[in-house]
Order: sequence, then structure tokens, then C-alpha cells
Amino acid sequence: MSDIEPLKITYSFNFENQIVKQFDLLIDADKFSIVHDESVKPPQWAELKSFRCPNCPLDSEKVKYCPLAINLAQVIEFFNNFPSYHEVLVSVETSERTTLKQTTVQIGVGSLIGIIMSCSGCPVIGRLKSLVRFHLPFSSLEETEFRIISMYLVAQYFKMKEGLNPDWELKKLLDAYKEIQIMNKNLVEKLSHIEMNDTSRNAVVTLSNFAEYIIMELEDKNLDNLRNFADSFYGIE
Repeated sequence: MSDIEPLKITYSFNFENQIVKQFDLLIDADKFSIVHDESVKPPQWAELKSFRCPNCPLDSEKVKYCPLAINLAQVIEFFNNFPSYHEVLVSVETSERTTLKQTTVQIGVGSLIGIIMSCSGCPVIGRLKSLVRFHLPFSSLEETEFRIISMYLVAQYFKMKEGLNPDWELKKLLDAYKEIQIMNKNLVEKLSHIEMNDTSRNAVVTLSNFAEYIIMELEDKNLDNLRNFADSFYGIE
């Protein structure tokens, strides 16, 4: 783990019957990977040979468990007892601020799962893991799109500075999101076999819808909805 203090993000689900469930995520501030308890035995369904995605680059002979499944297990098992439409007050605490939202379990779980997925060690969706440093709980489609494209363009700037070939056309970002969608669809299918309720599955479907929106925007090269946000920077010469 990095010598830098890990990032801590706490999700608390406060139900009307006074049940409170808290998830404390510790994330390595250098590698943006979840720091988890190695003593916890993963469930059998999390084995890579049965949970793997069609485009997974991991070798099941060398890696026993799917890193995504391991890190999602606690969330999936707890929310098996709650339907996706159940109302809940969700608080998200970071070192900078606390965010509160009265919403459905599905939306709250989707926000939590989004962090876990990207920082789980999965090589497919792990391309998005640095976004966790500026986590925005319950973000809209527009906010999500802006954060992802902005971060990607920052990466291209540094690639240019290092003499590499930057992707100003966002083509590789589109390819990456198509790979993520394959993973999302596999995850929804696997969850349908292990979940009693549909909470986690519906949460992933919501995340998949966000990804599908970004894919369509990139395929159509239609980012006009973001243009107004950049207008003031046009005057900087």
C-alpha cells in the first residue's frame, strides 16, 4: 500500500425501521485500489472460472477469484434482503464533505458499486479508477460525461508531454467503454443467478445505461451539450 494516507469513503444506508448499514471503503491513494481484509474468505460464486467476463484478460489458472466479485460480495449479500425500490437515506462521507440523499436502495447501491467496480482490480473497468479521487455521489448523466471526458483529455495532455501519441479524437475512450459494457452485461447476468432480490442487478443496469449513453455520444461525436461549459476558456490566449 502507498505511504500516502488512503482515501476513505463511507456509505451509510439509513432505513425507516432504524436499520443502519455502513460500508467503509479504504482506497490506496497511489494505485486507487480497494484495501480489503485478506482474512475474509470469498464466496464460491466469486471464482473466476465461473464469474469471468467474455473479454476478461485474467488467467483463471493463476487467479482463483474474480476481483470484481470479491469486492462486491458484501454489498450483494446484504442487499439481497432489500427490494430495489425501498426508500432509504444515504449519506456519503469523504474527507472533503458529506452528501445526503433520500432515494431508493437501487440508486444508493449503484453509487456505491460504481466505486467498488472501478477500484476492485478488474482490468477492464479499472481504467476509470482514478475518477474515485473526485468522487461525485449520485451524479447525473451530464456530470458523469463531463468528469470522464475531462479526465481522459487530461491524460492525453500528459501523454503528449511525454512524447506519446495522444488520442484527442477520443477513439480509445470509446473502445474502452465498449469493453466495459461487455463486463456490465456479464455482471447483470451473473447477479441474476445469485440474487434473491434485484437490487444490485438493477444498480448495475443503471450504471450500464450511463455507459451506453457515453458510448452513443462518442460514436455520434456529439458533445455539443458540453460546448457551453468550455466557452469562457475560448477567450484565453
